[in-house]
Amino acid sequence: MRILIIGTGGTIASSKTERGYKATLSVDEILEIAGIRGDGVKIDTKDVLNIDSTLIQPEDWITIGKAVFESLNDYDGIVITHGTDTLAYTSSALSFMLRNVPIPIVLTGSMLPITEPNSDAPRNLKTALTFAMKGFSGIYVAFMDKIMLGTRVSKVHSLGLNAFQSINYPDIAYIKGEEVVIRHRPELPTGEPSFDPRIDPNVAYLRLTPGLSPEVFLAVAEKVHGIVLEGYGAGGIPYRGRNLLEAVSRVAREKPVVMTTQALYGGVDLRRYEVGRRALEAGVIPAGDMTKEATLVKLMYALGRTNGLEEVRRIMEKNLAGELSSAF
Repeated sequence: MRILIIGTGGTIASSKTERGYKATLSVDEILEIAGIRGDGVKIDTKDVLNIDSTLIQPEDWITIGKAVFESLNDYDGIVITHGTDTLAYTSSALSFMLRNVPIPIVLTGSMLPITEPNSDAPRNLKTALTFAMKGFSGIYVAFMDKIMLGTRVSKVHSLGLNAFQSINYPDIAYIKGEEVVIRHRPELPTGEPSFDPRIDPNVAYLRLTPGLSPEVFLAVAEKVHGIVLEGYGAGGIPYRGRNLLEAVSRVAREKPVVMTTQALYGGVDLRRYEVGRRALEAGVIPAGDMTKEATLVKLMYALGRTNGLEEVRRIMEKNLAGELSSAF
């Protein structure tokens, strides 16, 4: 069995410098410090980036995706080490760009650098490697003994070790020693593996707050090709006092406006309340129960293929990689 570990940097690869922690270590150095040698499994390594994940850009998703796609035929599983801050964006991006992968692609990282005592890096690496050897196809995230679908994770804690949760979707598995205990088998598309890196990163993400100015919304909309608007609860746009709804309606005639929610669980249902139905009538596209990260990246993915509003809507409302439940 052969496993490839692709390094991109992040906390897991960090050491202490005069200016704070910084990604400095190669994958080989991480494995050496963690004491991971493979135990009969052939482990190859490849460093494609070595940066704090705050610095990750959409173009980097393409670099990582290309490295994965070019290695699919040579390995039984691939692990990607990544910083935690933007890991959920990268796992979503890879899930949309890389379709029908025949082997497990597992992203992981750590909240404490591998160079620090009691780091969670060895534990998370072991979790990722154990799952990567089990032959499941698809793109996943491994953290704190849990395996989660790549399009369903969000970082929910800035410091705690159990930093990631699967949102509106069950965990795929958990690791108990060397055993993989399956909790849910996702229904993912099948077919020939493909890599399509077309994305349009010119997308804005705005959070709805009381008093948000329609003029601010219009000024942002003028500069971008699409907007994700993070609303309250099940969704809706205010029209009393400051008529943001009218501004959104004007923009939605020409550019996609997708509504997600500030609530972590439950999703967007614009049919539930009158303010939501008005948003639907204005042309807003509901994000359903997708994570914030998957919603943003999916809009980039859709706009990379078309600037037609109806085609973007069709892509956003279709489940492509397990990111959207059928109920929505």
